[in-house]
Amino acid sequence: MSEIFASYGTALQKNPLFHGIPQAELPYVLEKLNAHVRQYKKEETIRHFGDAVNFIGIVLEGDIHILQDDYYGNRSITASVSAGALFAEAFACAGITELPVTIVAATDCRILTVSSHALLQATDEAWAYHTVLIRNLLGIVARKNMYLNRKLKYTLHKTTAEKLLAYLNDQAKEKGTNAFYIPFNRQQLADYLGVERSAMSAEISKLASLGLLETRRSYFKLLKPE
Repeated sequence: MSEIFASYGTALQKNPLFHGIPQAELPYVLEKLNAHVRQYKKEETIRHFGDAVNFIGIVLEGDIHILQDDYYGNRSITASVSAGALFAEAFACAGITELPVTIVAATDCRILTVSSHALLQATDEAWAYHTVLIRNLLGIVARKNMYLNRKLKYTLHKTTAEKLLAYLNDQAKEKGTNAFYIPFNRQQLADYLGVERSAMSAEISKLASLGLLETRRSYFKLLKPE
């Protein structure tokens, strides 16, 4: 645990899962949680559909995508997870035993995993920080639920343009600026919004020609019409 803490102690202390835990106690807490760190290359699969849900992950560096495949093999991105965020916690809390999604590295990344059993079913009454961790985890799950509701809002829009603009407006509000990078390339953005890439690209070009946005790859700048 000392190696993990030496490299990522500051980042972990700021992680919402560990709020309220003194920095000096983090190595002890990580050991109790059976924490491990592993590095993944871009597009490498971190967890496969059907794998055991015996972990909760924290992205230390890079970005990952949570992917869902339908019966016909069509793949969509249900979430993008960046450095500092947790993943698979909702599945663990729900008692799901087999992973219903595939988790893939969107960039080169480094992942910390902890034992979901050690976190959720601790029996050591002397472990004073268990209650703190559970309270923090509940808050994280609640915020993730709000995030999923926001994605549902995009899908409820009727047109591709409405879905795209709703997403971009939320990104601008979240980042506090009208110029920002999104965590998707064009195909990934289309998958996330549940639209055809060609139709989305046509709408992006149309909005740009109307002077409503500037864009280059994953960079977008929202503009007010003159």
